[in-house]
Amino acid sequence: MRVLVLTQYYPPEVGGAQTRLAAFASEMMRHGHEVEVVTAMPQHLLGRTYTGYRRRFYMRETIDGVLVRRACAYAATGKGIARAANYLSFSLTSLPIMLTARRPDIVFTESPPLTLGITGWIASIVHGAPLVFNVSDLWPDSVRDLGVISDGALLRSALRLEGFLYRRATIVNAVTRGIARTLLESKGVAAQKICFFPNGVDVERFAPRPPDQALRVALDIGDLPVLLYAGTHGFGMGLEHALDAARLLENEAAVVFVGAGPTKAALVERARALRVRNVRFVEPVRLEQMPRYYSIAFAALVPLIRATVTRDARPSKLFPALASAVPILYSGEGEGAQLVTDAGAGIAVQPEDGDAIAAGMRAMLADRSSHARMARNGRRLAETEFSWQAIVSCWLESLGERLPPSVRAKSPGLGESLSSSP
Repeated sequence: MRVLVLTQYYPPEVGGAQTRLAAFASEMMRHGHEVEVVTAMPQHLLGRTYTGYRRRFYMRETIDGVLVRRACAYAATGKGIARAANYLSFSLTSLPIMLTARRPDIVFTESPPLTLGITGWIASIVHGAPLVFNVSDLWPDSVRDLGVISDGALLRSALRLEGFLYRRATIVNAVTRGIARTLLESKGVAAQKICFFPNGVDVERFAPRPPDQALRVALDIGDLPVLLYAGTHGFGMGLEHALDAARLLENEAAVVFVGAGPTKAALVERARALRVRNVRFVEPVRLEQMPRYYSIAFAALVPLIRATVTRDARPSKLFPALASAVPILYSGEGEGAQLVTDAGAGIAVQPEDGDAIAAGMRAMLADRSSHARMARNGRRLAETEFSWQAIVSCWLESLGERLPPSVRAKSPGLGESLSSSP
């Protein structure tokens, strides 16, 4: 089967979508399928195009054996008109590449941004290939719940576009059970269209390892246990509450923030103004370097604000921590919190509460035998349920008769039967 992947985000950028789609491409090739990726010049989180990719309208490269074709896009981060221009520009510049690509058997399109679905749909029509629409975030619900846009003409237009794309897609992937449920119950997507395609982790790259003492020295944190936050510094995380927790834990733990995003500058300034001495801010780190940070982590912080849309979330930052045998301190509610507590791989506390985060860290510090048990449980869960090999194999099996006979004939690994529900 030949798969044409359309995504605005791909390595060398770091992030949940980038990691998931690179793993998907590699695993599909391991199964004997062909994969081509159309993406933007890397710029995510920085608001500027990476060195080596600037002043180019188009380029192609090979990453881990996968052909990657790139189009330029207006570089921006945050929200507002500039971010809308970022989304729309790539939706336009990627279209000629999609239309001239070797004819695929399926067009796999990542959302958000929602506008990229239009490009994927046009390409699926031109190539006569089914559209697989991968929903990693329920946009526009999420931006509405986070206050990025309010009720009005823009939101109504986005909701109409969302419904249009769901109707045109042959398959709609959901990265969480909650998203699958919303697609079925609130968005009117037929059950036979919905496939479950969760976030996962490379369990060989991320595994228990001895602490990287050189990194501890570089961070100047002494012997303090580390509470690690690794991921986007965005509006939905409520990282100011993690900073409040750091103040409470000043002599008990160091809090290390790795990554970038629209709220990072304000967070750094607040830490400086409050003179929080046990906080370290690290710029985004390439995926292959991240195991070093997990090696020194006593616990991994996974925070979300209290919002309807976050209750259905399974943040991608969960899974490297689980695989690295680092217990999770989940500050949030819903599906992610339930996953952690059901597995005994960490503890969940109330969202948007620095006192609760600090209390959770202290509870782990006070009971080292429980901490060790959570570490083992997390590693076991990652190996059994969230390795990319297991996830992609299950996804291929679930496609079954959801795809046309012409595609199934080229893909003997697809399942012959399927459940009536996602």
